[in-house]
Amino acid sequence: MTPAPIQADPFAAAEPPTPDNGRLTERNAQRQARQQTVGQRPGTLNIRADALTPRLFLVSYDENNHAETDYTGRYPELLAALQAAPQLKHWVDVRGYGDQPLLEQMMQDFGIHPLQMEDVVGDFQRAKVEVFDENRLFLVSRMTEFTPALEIDDDQLSLFTGPNYVLSFQDDYDDCLGALRTRIRTNFSQLRRLPSAYLAYALTDVVLDHYYPTMAAIGDHIDDLEEAIFQSQRPPRLLSQILRLKKDVVRFRRLVYPERDKIAEILRLPDEIVPENIKVYYRDCYDHAIQALDLAESYRDNISSLTDLFLSDQSNRMNEVMKVLTIISSIFIPLSFVVGLYGMNFQREGPHGEVMPLNMPELYQPHGYVVLVGVLVAIVVGQMVYFYRKGWLNSQ
Repeated sequence: MTPAPIQADPFAAAEPPTPDNGRLTERNAQRQARQQTVGQRPGTLNIRADALTPRLFLVSYDENNHAETDYTGRYPELLAALQAAPQLKHWVDVRGYGDQPLLEQMMQDFGIHPLQMEDVVGDFQRAKVEVFDENRLFLVSRMTEFTPALEIDDDQLSLFTGPNYVLSFQDDYDDCLGALRTRIRTNFSQLRRLPSAYLAYALTDVVLDHYYPTMAAIGDHIDDLEEAIFQSQRPPRLLSQILRLKKDVVRFRRLVYPERDKIAEILRLPDEIVPENIKVYYRDCYDHAIQALDLAESYRDNISSLTDLFLSDQSNRMNEVMKVLTIISSIFIPLSFVVGLYGMNFQREGPHGEVMPLNMPELYQPHGYVVLVGVLVAIVVGQMVYFYRKGWLNSQ
């Protein structure tokens, strides 16, 4: 096959990406799954009303040749090109599930079981691996991204392996596989020399490697939230942000666990299904999964500590407020006693004009008011000195 010139990336989306608010959340996807499986025949394809129109791409390559073609709307031509070059390795990339007749035709042409295609279009499956047709694999991975909205978004990547091809399905036009496409275009990449089973590993590895930018973004967000806790003016709804991030980290951990188990199961497969020279790479992939899981566990503990830190700081701030109010109350209590004492209506003179010396004789002193104010000021000063020596006026 003569290499086809690449003028532009044929994988670039022909239309703007679907906004995030049009995507299924994990909770909605699980609810939809429960609703779809009640009373339905196994293997029934349920295509969402908002599913994207499928885009079809074929990457054909070997050590000396490489071609990328967009076959959107031309599936028969894609199938003919795939069958016409059995000596090459092929990557059939399908993006979007919005054409049920096309998916059913691909099931027939590629020998895909209806239950497997049901898992593909369901788009809420956990990471797993299945062996079918004796030596072919069906793999599911979860691609993750930490969105600008500060939450984890994940998409399903479904892979089917064949003797000389890998068939991939995903529901969105954008993904994290651009680096892999660049490697395939590079002449000295070992992707071009190794069998198609290595391409299935490379796709799984790229998805797993993309967990690290997601975790780095989570780590940065945790640091930002920790700094925000000690700010004098906290961002609004800070505790809600912490709890939402905690939920996302727990969800991310649930994504990594099945990925680790999937790779471990691949390593246990016979060499006739996954050759030993490919398992070497999966072992490295398994190490990456363990590291990602350790980070997820660490972040979960950090978020729990962050929640405790927020509540502790909130309690300290409340204690500071109560301390100020208590000091103010302590100052005014003796002042209120003194002015309340002199507010009593005891008269200096009796009803017949006689002088009653025990009824507040200082009321008629010429400087009584000034003396009383001086006494009040002395009480306040004495209290402030006492509070200062006790350290109650120091901000902690």
